[in-house]
Parts: sequence; C-alpha cells; structure tokens
Amino acid sequence: MDAERVALVAKRKEISRSKSSVHDELHIFRSWLRWMCVDQSTGWTFCLSWLIFIIFTFLIPILSHFYLACSNCDNRHARPYDSHVQLSLSSIAALSFVSLSQFVRIYGLRRFLFFDKLCDESETVRRGYTEQLNSSLKILFIFVTPCFTAEAAYKIWWYTSGATAIPFLGNAMVSDAVACIFELASWLYRTVVFFLVCILFRLICHLQILRLQDFAQVFHVDSDVESVLKEHLRIRRHLHIISHRYRVFIMWALILITISQFTSLLDTTRSKADLSIFKTGELALASVSLLAGLMILLRSATRITHKAQGVTCLAAKWHVCATIESFDSPEVDTETPPAGATGNQVFRRDASSDNEDAGSEDELHSTKLIPAYAYSTLSFQKRQALVTYFENNRAGITVYGFMLDRSSLHTIVMIEMSLVLWLLGKTLAFS
Repeated sequence: MDAERVALVAKRKEISRSKSSVHDELHIFRSWLRWMCVDQSTGWTFCLSWLIFIIFTFLIPILSHFYLACSNCDNRHARPYDSHVQLSLSSIAALSFVSLSQFVRIYGLRRFLFFDKLCDESETVRRGYTEQLNSSLKILFIFVTPCFTAEAAYKIWWYTSGATAIPFLGNAMVSDAVACIFELASWLYRTVVFFLVCILFRLICHLQILRLQDFAQVFHVDSDVESVLKEHLRIRRHLHIISHRYRVFIMWALILITISQFTSLLDTTRSKADLSIFKTGELALASVSLLAGLMILLRSATRITHKAQGVTCLAAKWHVCATIESFDSPEVDTETPPAGATGNQVFRRDASSDNEDAGSEDELHSTKLIPAYAYSTLSFQKRQALVTYFENNRAGITVYGFMLDRSSLHTIVMIEMSLVLWLLGKTLAFS
C-alpha cells in the first residue's frame, strides 16, 4: 500500500506544472505576458486577463460598430465592411486567447515551451533555443508593426477628417481622440494575441529542428542502434505532444480564416460593391494579418516535418556508404569491418566541390558522401532494420492524423484556390 502511494505521489509530481524562478530565461517573456494582461498565474491576474479580453475583443468592437459607425457620413467615410473586420479579428482573437490560457494554465509556460527538457539536450541546442526565444518578440513586432502603423494612419484620418462627432465626453475632439485610442488598442490587442500564439508555435518547432540537427550527429560517430532508436522515439514523442496541443488551434484557425476570407471575397465581388481604398483598406489589413499568422503556422509545421523526414534520407545514405565500404575491404571477412579497419578509398573526394555552397546545407540534407561512417561496427542487418524503421515511422506535425508536410500544404492551397475560383464564378459570372 505504501509503495503504491509513493508511486502515485511520484506520478503526480511528474505531471504537475514545472516550477520556475523569477529571474530565469523566461522572465522577459513573463513580463510581456503580464503587460498584455494574458498572465493568469494568480487569481487577480486571471480575473484581470479575462476582463481585458472581454473589453478589447467584444465590448469595444461592438460599440465601435453600432455606436460609432457613422451611417450618415459621406461616401468616403462609410464603413460597409466593418462587420467583417470586427468578426474576423474577434473570432481569431477569442480562439487564440482561449488556447493560450489553456496552455499556460495546464502546463505552465516553462513546461509548455519545453524548457524543463533542455537539461537533457546538448549545449548547441540550449544555446540556439535561448537565442531563438530572445528573438521571438522581435519577430512578433516585425509582423505587427507595419499593419498597426497602417491601421493607425487610417483611424487617425477617419476621426480627424470629421467622420463622426459624438461628444459622449462633452467635447467632440476629446471624444474622438478617446474613441480612436480605444479602437486602436482593441485592434492591437486582438492582433498581438493571435500572432503571439503563432510565434510560440514557431518557437517550439524551432526547438525540435535544433534537436533533429543535433540528432544527425549520431551518424558521425560509432553509435549503437538502441541509442539511436531511443533518441528518435523521444523526438517523435515530443512532436506528438506538440501536435496534440496545437491541433485544435491549427484546425479552427484554418477554418475561421478561410470563412473570413471567403465572406469578404463574396461581398467585395458583388456587382453593386463600391470598392475604394477608404472602404476596403481596413478589410485588406485584417486579411493580411490573418493570412500572415496562418502562414507562420503552416510554414513552421511543414518545415519541421520536412526536417524530420530528412532523417530517413540521412540514415539511408549512412547505410549505403557503410555497405559499399564493407564490400570494398578484401582483408575483412565480415560484412561490416570493425572499428579501425582500413581499406581502399571508395569515394574520390573533391575539396572544392565539397566546400561549395556548404553554408546552405545542414546535416539532415547534406549531399556529401560519408566514407568515414564505413568504420561502424554495426552489422548489415542492424543498419537495414534501422533504415526500415525510419521509412515506416516518419515523424512530423499532425492534425488529427493528417500530416502537415509540403504535399499537404499544396493540397490545402489547391482546395482554397478551387473554392476561390468557384466563388468568383458565382459572383462575376465566369464561364
């Protein structure tokens, strides 16, 4: 009974949230979450986070659309597509906020970003992942700043040019300034929350890419099959965890953004649609922001899947080089010569061609032959079994069993294009 109780306590400790110190490598990220009012580590911050979310995601857009829409404005200041903009941004922001809240509440930020597993990684992986974490916020600003600048310019023009004059604070200029600030804050909040979840997914995928590149080094040393298999299974398990955590977000983000784009396309391609930069500019900015975030998700998933599947190519090349070298050594009776055995060099090396464009290749996709691996002590049967395992157990990011690789990305693009052409045929009467 005591043994079962100890085992149960150990299991609870294992699955509990990973604790972290205040001044660790994630303190800047936590400060950013608190500044965004997304931190839910305490009861006070939890209530504040949901209050800010409701205000900036639903309350301000509703007031902006029904109270500040200015239906009596002139043709240049009319906003016929404002409902599409507000619904698109609010729906994707709600999905992002709920997903992020669930991630942080269940796993904790440190465990969610796999920092609790970095102690088992090499120094190269730890250093590369920390550098990528520090640059993640810069990447977030790179995507958000241009769109926010254009949105701010449009809102400032819309209010200063006399589009609305509702003195709810007693003074029309002060009222317009406050309304403009709140609208911009709402737009910025919804966009940043969405991009933050996308950047976190990109960051986690980058860690697995670093691990795969480090895993490729096992073919440079005399490794045994068991250690190689254990490491690959560990990588596959982490990829499965990432897929399980993000599959709902990726699927619903794809669905919501697709619906948003097609409803916008349906309205803007009508025969009576009045299109101008003043009316459709805000709709275009929202579409660009949503598509940019979706491309971050799909590109990160397909990139790590491509890297993971590159292990099969590397293992096959390693197996071929070792097999050829074993048959080229007449002094050795076994199929694969033991460590330290020498023989005639099978491959003619060309230093100039080997060094050409070396910076553009990594170990997973290197086109160089590997004669040094021929000194492995592994038998032919073990190497063949390992290559067969890689061929039949390809790792990658999946969404409910659907592998997100480059071929699946092409399929998604073709389906989207088919729907676009069908919609254009209905609205523009193409034959």
